[in-house]
Amino acid sequence: MRWLREQGLTLAFTVLLLGALAGQAVSGLAQVNEQAADAGLAMMSMAQYLTSSSFAVDVAENWQSEYLQFLLYIVLTVWLLQRGSPESKPLDSAGRESDEKQKVGQYAAPGAAAWAKVGGWRRSVYSHSLGVVMGVAFLGSWSAQFVAGRSAYNSEQIQDLQAPAGWLEYAKAPDFWNRTLQNWQSEFLAVASMVVFSIYLRERGSPESKPVGEPHGSTGIEG
Repeated sequence: MRWLREQGLTLAFTVLLLGALAGQAVSGLAQVNEQAADAGLAMMSMAQYLTSSSFAVDVAENWQSEYLQFLLYIVLTVWLLQRGSPESKPLDSAGRESDEKQKVGQYAAPGAAAWAKVGGWRRSVYSHSLGVVMGVAFLGSWSAQFVAGRSAYNSEQIQDLQAPAGWLEYAKAPDFWNRTLQNWQSEFLAVASMVVFSIYLRERGSPESKPVGEPHGSTGIEG
């Protein structure tokens, strides 16, 4: 029970993710088969749908935009500030900060990762590991969207008796950029809203909110 309590946030979002994926699979298959019935085509099974480019591109295009959101937020908040927001660092803390403030090398806290205590390339790698992993996840999921999106696009082209698109041709196609940009704009809106709303609004007990009685102008203070 203690382990469940300590891992509660990760477990809750994992369950929500799996539930959303299951719901997407069921509703997506129903939509595909409805379109197939209208066109007089064969129905798909759940196994066929889950391994199809149609399902893969829908999942990948959402994942890549989420990882892009966090990648940009992690990197931009190193240097950019927002007065009054708990999502921002304090106004005097822009930049990479000192070794003492970052608790590396001789200032490392007990139990700190070994690479935080040493110098050289290992500390440099560990110091940027979060951004690197988010960047790799973004590029990987965006590449998956591109590959699956091209396959799905060409399936429709062939069905409509049109020539399939090559890799370069699809990279310039409206289908690829429409799928990409419609997700990016929603992520940028969500982050901007969180940054601004958290200046003036509160959620008692949440680390994403300032304490309820904290002045609006307080910056980088979490509840």
